[in-house]
Amino acid sequence: MDGSSPWVEQAVLHDGAEAQTIAGFWFGTKAVMKIRRPKGYRHPSLDLSLTRRRLFAEARILLHLSNSELPIPKLLDFDEDNATIIMTQLSGLPLFDILRNSHDSERVSKLMHSCGKLIRKMHSLGISHGDLTTHNLLCNNLDSIQIIDFGLGKLSPEIESLGQDLQVLSECLSASHPKHDDAMKFVLEGYSQGEQNEPTIEEVISRYQEIQGRVRYHG
Repeated sequence: MDGSSPWVEQAVLHDGAEAQTIAGFWFGTKAVMKIRRPKGYRHPSLDLSLTRRRLFAEARILLHLSNSELPIPKLLDFDEDNATIIMTQLSGLPLFDILRNSHDSERVSKLMHSCGKLIRKMHSLGISHGDLTTHNLLCNNLDSIQIIDFGLGKLSPEIESLGQDLQVLSECLSASHPKHDDAMKFVLEGYSQGEQNEPTIEEVISRYQEIQGRVRYHG
C-alpha cells in the first residue's frame, strides 16, 4: 500500500492455504491483516461467494463478541472488495509451542483447565470456533489464554458444532501433544465449571462423546 495508507506492513505471520496473515500497524495500533486467498479450482463466482460469506461470518462473530470479556482480537477494519479483515494483534505464544516445550505438568494442567473455561464462555455467548487447535489458542506472559482465528466459526451454532469444537481440540492434543496425555481431562474439567445455560454443559459434553464414538467407529 502507498504511504498515505493507514496500514503499515511489518511481516508475514502465516501463509496458509485459506488465508495469509500479516503483522503491521493500523493507524498506529499493532494489528494483523488477514487476506483470504482465491481458490483456483472453484468457479470464480462460487469462490467469491464463499470468500465473502466467510469474511462476513468472521466479522460478525468479532462484532458479536466485541462487548464481551472474551480475550479475542478486536475488529478494526473489514474490506469486502479486497477480501481482508484487520484485527488487533494479541500478545503471546501459540499454546502449541508451550505444550511442545513444557515439562511442567502442573502448569499444563492449569492452562488446559483455563482453556476449558474459556471455550465454555465462548459457547455460552453463542459462538462455535470451528478450528479449535493449539495454534489458535494463545498464552500470554500471565498464562492467560486467548482465542484467535474465527474464520470457520459460527454464530448461533447447533450443538453438533459445539461438540465438534471439543473433538477438534481433543484430536489436536492426541496428535500433536501426546506426552500430555491427560490434557483433555483438564479441558473438560474447566468446561464443566463454566456458565450453565443453553445448551447445557452436560448436553455439549455428551455430544462431544457421541462424536468421539462415531470417529472411533469409522476410524
